[in-house]
Amino acid sequence: MSRTPRGTKKSAANQGKSAGARRRLMIWLTFVTCFTIWAGYTFLMQNGQISDKSSHLAAQQTSKQETKQQLEQLKYEVSRLKDPEYIGQLARKKGYYLPEETPIQVEGAGN
Repeated sequence: MSRTPRGTKKSAANQGKSAGARRRLMIWLTFVTCFTIWAGYTFLMQNGQISDKSSHLAAQQTSKQETKQQLEQLKYEVSRLKDPEYIGQLARKKGYYLPEETPIQVEGAGN
């Protein structure tokens, strides 16, 4: 009896098929690994960009809100300037009077 197992030709053929399958599997796993690394890197970079843009958006919204408040204040002042009585008060505050008015000056009020 010989010491070689029976069907050595079959096992050699199976080893050839299994080596090709292993090679294809390794190529596939390499591709999947590379794709996963690329996808993870892209995800992290986009996440960082989204975070930067979110903080920029929050700053812009704050600025917009401040500008809106200033606009409302200016609209209120414009509406007051349409009132003749308010215009008269501003004029008197600056020292202007109508021709028929006589200013009342209180002496010693400033001391």
